[in-house]
Amino acid sequence: MKNKALKRLISGLSLILISLPFFSFALSNSSQKDTVTGSSYKIKTIIIDPGHGGNHPAGAPGTFSHGASGSYSSERNVTLALAFKLQKEIEKEIPNLKVVLTRTTEDDVSLQRRAQIANENKGDLFISLHCNSLPNRYVHEVIGHKHHKPVYRTIEIPDHSGRGVLMLVYGFWRSREGENAIKQNLIEGGDQEMNANPDLNDPASIILMNEYKRKYRKQSIHLAELIDTELVNTDGRHNEGIREQGIHVLCHSAMPAVLVETGYIDNPDDEAYLNSEAGQNEIVASIVRAIINYKAEVEQVSP
Repeated sequence: MKNKALKRLISGLSLILISLPFFSFALSNSSQKDTVTGSSYKIKTIIIDPGHGGNHPAGAPGTFSHGASGSYSSERNVTLALAFKLQKEIEKEIPNLKVVLTRTTEDDVSLQRRAQIANENKGDLFISLHCNSLPNRYVHEVIGHKHHKPVYRTIEIPDHSGRGVLMLVYGFWRSREGENAIKQNLIEGGDQEMNANPDLNDPASIILMNEYKRKYRKQSIHLAELIDTELVNTDGRHNEGIREQGIHVLCHSAMPAVLVETGYIDNPDDEAYLNSEAGQNEIVASIVRAIINYKAEVEQVSP
C-alpha cells in the first residue's frame, strides 16, 4: 500500500471496528467508553469559541450572521462574557488544561478563522458558545368587513416562546469537511505519510479516516450529553436536546466539537438569566463539571 504508516495501523483499527456496534443517538449507547483512546491519552488544549462578534446592525431574530439580540443585550457580548468566565474557571479547576479563545474582543472573527485557530492550536475539544432566538411569526388580524365578511391583514410579530438550552453537533452530511480538517491536522502534526495525499480507494486510508470521524462524532455527542445533563439536572434549565446541524466551525474543527445554545436571548426570562452574574456562573460551572467528567472518562482515570 502507498501509506506505510496507515498500513501499520490497519490491523489494530480493523479489530476495533469489528468490535464496535453501530452508533446511535441513544444516550445509553453513546455513554460507553471509546476504546480507541488509550490510557496514555491526555486532554491538553480546549478551544472556547464565543459566537459572533463585530458591530453589525441587529438583524432579524435568529439571524446567524449578525448574532441574536434581545431587548437590551446582544449575543456577541453575552457569549464573550461567558467565554472569559469559562476560561478563568477551567484554569482554576483544571490547571494543566490550556484554554484558547477564538476571539477576545467584540470584533468579529470569520468562521473559517475560528476553525483554523482550533486546528492550529491542536485542540482536543472545541466548545462554541451561542445564544438562541426565534424568527418572527406571522398572524392574521381583522381590519374590517366587506360584504359582511371579515377583511384580514398579515402582520409580523416577535416570537418569544423559545426557552432553554440546545446542544448542536455536526451532521454526517458534512463529513467531507471533517475529512479535510482531520487530514490537515495529521499532516501538520508530523504524519509524513499523509503528505502523499493518500488514495481514498486505499482500504487502509478509508478505515483510518472513518475511524477518526466515528471517534470524534461519538465523543462530540457524549460531551453534548454531559453538558446538557449538568445544565438540566443541576441548574434546572429547560432543554431541547441534541441535534445535528451542518455548522461550519463544527465541521471544520478536527476534534470533538459541540455548540452550546445557552438560552433564548429574545425570551425575557432567558435574557435576564443570560445577563445575570448568577446565571452566567451557573452555565460556566455546569460546562466545567461536564469537561471534568469527560476528561476523566477519556483519560480513563477517576475524577
